[in-house]
Amino acid sequence: MTSKGLWFYSGAAALILGSLLITPFFTSPANAISYLVAALIAIFAFDVPDNYFYDALLRQSIIVFCCLMLVVSISSIVFKDSKNRLLHNIAEIGRVLADNLGSPRFVYAVVIIYALWEYHRGSPMELFFVGFSGIVIAIQPIETIGNVIQRIHDVWRPSAAPNLVGLLIAHQMPDLLLIREESAQIIKPGACLLVADEHAPFKIGIVLGNFGRDEGVLLRALEISIPDKYHSHLKELVNQIPEGFVSILSQTEIDVFQGDIYLLKNWGSFVGIVAPETTTERLYFEIIEEKDVEQGRLVETFVGQKHVLYQILDGLTKEEIIQQKNTYGFARGEAAQVGIWDENNRKFRPCNWIPKLNAPVFLKSEEKPVDNADAIGYFPSTNYEISIKNLNELVTHNTAILGILGVGKSMLAIEIVERLIAIKIKVICIDLTNQYAKELAVFLDTKTEDEEIKKLGEIGRSGKANYKQNVEEGGSKSLFARQIKIYLEAFLADENPYYLKIFNPLQFEVWRQDSKPYNNTASMASLTPTEITQIISEATLEIAQKRGMTDKARVCLVYEEAHSLIPEWNSVAAEGDKAATNGTARAILQGRKYGLGCVLITQRTANVTKTILNQCNTIFAMRTFDDTGKEFLSNYLGSEYASKLPSLKERHAIFFGRASSCENPVMIRLNDQSDFRRVFRVSEDVKKE
Repeated sequence: MTSKGLWFYSGAAALILGSLLITPFFTSPANAISYLVAALIAIFAFDVPDNYFYDALLRQSIIVFCCLMLVVSISSIVFKDSKNRLLHNIAEIGRVLADNLGSPRFVYAVVIIYALWEYHRGSPMELFFVGFSGIVIAIQPIETIGNVIQRIHDVWRPSAAPNLVGLLIAHQMPDLLLIREESAQIIKPGACLLVADEHAPFKIGIVLGNFGRDEGVLLRALEISIPDKYHSHLKELVNQIPEGFVSILSQTEIDVFQGDIYLLKNWGSFVGIVAPETTTERLYFEIIEEKDVEQGRLVETFVGQKHVLYQILDGLTKEEIIQQKNTYGFARGEAAQVGIWDENNRKFRPCNWIPKLNAPVFLKSEEKPVDNADAIGYFPSTNYEISIKNLNELVTHNTAILGILGVGKSMLAIEIVERLIAIKIKVICIDLTNQYAKELAVFLDTKTEDEEIKKLGEIGRSGKANYKQNVEEGGSKSLFARQIKIYLEAFLADENPYYLKIFNPLQFEVWRQDSKPYNNTASMASLTPTEITQIISEATLEIAQKRGMTDKARVCLVYEEAHSLIPEWNSVAAEGDKAATNGTARAILQGRKYGLGCVLITQRTANVTKTILNQCNTIFAMRTFDDTGKEFLSNYLGSEYASKLPSLKERHAIFFGRASSCENPVMIRLNDQSDFRRVFRVSEDVKKE
């Protein structure tokens, strides 16, 4: 090797070693400084004759280039963590120049070219081939200059430059990020942030809102997971951000991965995050966005990969100390688990685990209920329906519909009657209001009903002067009871095509002899509605017993205004009503094994016999105010639901029990009668059956 080749080969070796072994991918400003210093040492080692002007000019130009690049690299290091946007961009430009013009490939190629000019210019062929290969292969001038221009342009271009908003100061486990906001711009909830975290390649957070102060405004963000396929895209972006700083992503950058992130796709329905003390049955969540949150609405969160629905029961305000003397006030919602929606079976399945703390919570959007003939009602403002799981068990295990006047109890009962008729369960309504005869006229054998009522009326009135030595035979009670039984036997016969019969005890004047006759007269008393109810109930049980035991419902007794038909012992209108209520209760208690059950409807829970009410395994609880009723219902529904009864809207109910398609108590919006009939009722077909 000659001395004139020393510089060329040493430069080539430095280029190869630096490019392939030390910094094969990118050159940091610190690395660029080391290469530039080495290049300057090499340049100063050249012995250039003073009489060659162009040799000196070329040498001085290379020295100036290396010194300028040293200044650029040092500036990049000094200003890389600057909060000033201009200085930060200058640092970014310095990093780009260092990566390209300060790389060993470029710096040592310059040294090689200078060595070629200085020592090989006397050999044109040698200068051409070696120089051409050095310039085109090593320096790649077109690619390098184009890359430098493009990357500097990207630094200043608003859409590409990092839009710094602050500094990450804390990470509240799990998944909450606290950011000290240090820019004047307004960051709205839902903005997507990119965090250059020193402990991870990057983090993505969704802004929840402001969270107090600490030398500046604090932002709170919810960290989200990004699928692996987007990591390379985000790493390119995070490389432009100083370590520990946070930038806001543009919509164009978010669009790349938004379609795969549930929170971003559904931000419009986001209302809060899961709060401490949540259990498998109760969800507590911090309300961040109000968005029509109200009692009865459904919210959704994740348990693993499962979407679990909860129904809002209540809310309260809370306050926490977040830092030093700063406090954070917020509203906390309480919701009860409904379950996981099974679309195939159109019902809810229970979930047996809890959601992750700080997991996002979404309000289910308002949707028009779909037409579903099986639905008894819907969760408010959704199309999630609740149905009667088993109408047979609704009857045999008894059902109560409770609530004040005018909230829709009778309409619900009439709907249930229609459903029972549709599956060929005989229904006997004892109704003091005459509403059932009007609403369900299409299901009645009107001619037969009128004849029977007329006949029973005549029998009842005729007993007023029927005095007998045997008191039990006096009056018309015995004859009236026998005739009731005859009519019920005919109605309950399999060959009878009708499934509805209605009695109004107030239509009948039935007499009972109270004393031994004296001087051809005796004390008489008319039967109360409670006593007539006993006659009908006991006759129905006797007929059912003759037909033997069964697991299926055969006949349902509907007690409308049950507080007047089966009153509690301390609410009776006459002394004989106590015995009559006990007789009716015995019939209901014995009836289940023979396919007999009841639906009772009342506005006065406290005034209905608890002997029957306690046997009701299905409850529709509507608006009520009395403490006795709420205390009684709390045993069925739980105190949380019972306390909500006074605030229930009209035609809303808390539905729970054996016949419900949902295992937990649920607050539902009952069907409107017109919608139900439009979907469910086929009058002519029912009549023909």
